[in-house]
Amino acid sequence: MSTPLLSATYFDGLQARAQPVSLQVADGALHITGDGIARRVALPHVRWPERTRHGVRITHLADGGELHCADSAAWDAWSQHSGLGEPLVVRLQQSWRGVLGSALALVVLLLALHAWGLPLAARAALQLLPLSVDTSLGDATLQAVDEHLMQPSQLPRAEQARVQAAFSQAMTQAAAHLPLGSVPDWQLVFRASRIGPNALALPGGTIIMTDELVYLVERDTDALTAVLAHELGHVQHRYGVRMLVQVTLLGTVGSLVLGDFSSLLAGTSALLGQAHYSREAEHAADVSAVQLLQAANIDPAAMVTLFDKLAALRAAKDADAKAAPDNWLGIAFASHPTDAERVQFFQRAGRSNGGL
Repeated sequence: MSTPLLSATYFDGLQARAQPVSLQVADGALHITGDGIARRVALPHVRWPERTRHGVRITHLADGGELHCADSAAWDAWSQHSGLGEPLVVRLQQSWRGVLGSALALVVLLLALHAWGLPLAARAALQLLPLSVDTSLGDATLQAVDEHLMQPSQLPRAEQARVQAAFSQAMTQAAAHLPLGSVPDWQLVFRASRIGPNALALPGGTIIMTDELVYLVERDTDALTAVLAHELGHVQHRYGVRMLVQVTLLGTVGSLVLGDFSSLLAGTSALLGQAHYSREAEHAADVSAVQLLQAANIDPAAMVTLFDKLAALRAAKDADAKAAPDNWLGIAFASHPTDAERVQFFQRAGRSNGGL
């Protein structure tokens, strides 16, 4: 079955001379005829132009030749009469509803990838990383934290040793009552902080506790052990490395889109030292802390002492017109989840364990 003829300009791909031709679609092929030209090109070997509002229609042939048609309206009408269907994406591009729907679908897809795809990919990638990677990252992060956030500890060595001994004894007792691997390797270091009372776990098991936190809870070793148990939960679940993998994956996707890898891994050590964990990660660390404390015969409600002290400190800071923003409270005690929920969680854990 033949179709209407269309006037066009033909370039054979060998010379720059334009040749007027007529085009017709018949028997599954594009027929090109003109002065000394009689070509038959199978339709699968023709790369048809996309329909746009304006502009010359240019068709590419498999052998390097081209067909040009300056009358875009005539080309579109001929293409339609010739039964040359358009891809769905082209039809969507011509409709504002299609464009809007595609944009909304893209936003939903990106949100889904961020909420579920990246965490799943990060967990899968984490299984391939040996623990030696955690240790190397932890060392680099400690160096970055010391450069930007911390100063040498002023806490008396005897006090440091007392906190170390209390936590070590608790973890030794917990390890005796829990499955193997429930208490990962750890190292406790003390620092004076530029951001107030804080504790944070680095990849590989190093836990930083600030002098200000020790003084805030009035050197209560049960409360300090509870805080450290929470941080050890982050070490156990490798949340620091998981967060870095997730951020790296996100950065990789962004770099692929933007074509810029120059700053992909810049500042990752500082990121681990200053980032806030997610609500899920904080709750999981709290659950691990309760398990460790109960196994060590320490009342999990000891953690509530910290929240009471933090609440009083916040109130004092709020009363000061020159107070710094809330993020000075640091990593472990950001509102993920809120303090009220965490207080209730540790209180319930204490009651369920018989109020040790």
